[in-house]
Amino acid sequence: MASSGKNPIDSWYFDGSSKFKIAKFDPAAKPCTTGSKAGDLARLAELSARIEALQDIFYAEHRRKLLVVLQGMDTAGKDGTVRTVFRALDPLGLRVVGFKVPTPLELAHDFLWRIHAQVPAAGEIVIFNRSHYEDVLVTRVHGDIDAAECKRRYAHINAFEQMLAETGTTLIKCFLHISKDEQRDRLQERIDDPQKHWKLGMADIEERKLWDGYMTAYEDAINATATPHAPWHIIPANSKSHRSLMVAEILLQVMERLKPEYPVGNPAFTGLKIE
Repeated sequence: MASSGKNPIDSWYFDGSSKFKIAKFDPAAKPCTTGSKAGDLARLAELSARIEALQDIFYAEHRRKLLVVLQGMDTAGKDGTVRTVFRALDPLGLRVVGFKVPTPLELAHDFLWRIHAQVPAAGEIVIFNRSHYEDVLVTRVHGDIDAAECKRRYAHINAFEQMLAETGTTLIKCFLHISKDEQRDRLQERIDDPQKHWKLGMADIEERKLWDGYMTAYEDAINATATPHAPWHIIPANSKSHRSLMVAEILLQVMERLKPEYPVGNPAFTGLKIE
């Protein structure tokens, strides 16, 4: 974990140099807030414009690759984060992948087979709405894999993410952290509004009963897979506007650090006039 204390995001960042304890992190915290919801939304709009400008260069450069992983409990705001943080970006260089329950074909391969096919190509920003981490979270909580297999999968994930990093992919892994009470309120809102029933399944309600198991699984997964080349960012997500603001702040920081540049101009075009 970064320890300078100069940036409020630092203490929500884990690269494996310290242990993550989920109980120490308040899902209602607002480390990036401007002091008001209106201010947060104005700041988000400003960040979005800067991210959009950088994405144009990123795509034109056609060299770097960026993978954003969004993980969290049901209703944590993965879809909302995609809509609010990435809505201004050019779809030409942006792709969102939502991983569902594995198909029979996918289950016939190793658990990373379907994941590898979706990683970003040169110039792309890809967002994983759920990801390869489902296969060490859901499977563990439901008892589909034992502790030994879970440990093997952590090792496979670390090797996979190291390979991505070494071949030009920058990873931003975000755990959207909401409280159990906040999830209850969001689920109830979907139940009470018939127009939101499509977002809800009985399985979502059943999964809530396994809350404590999921918190343990997330804590273990983050500790096992936080590395300098693939760190985790803990995003307090009880506030929807702040959640999006913090993800945007992190995304902008990473893209600015990459310093993308437009390709060198073609000298054959110098002085050329179109008749």
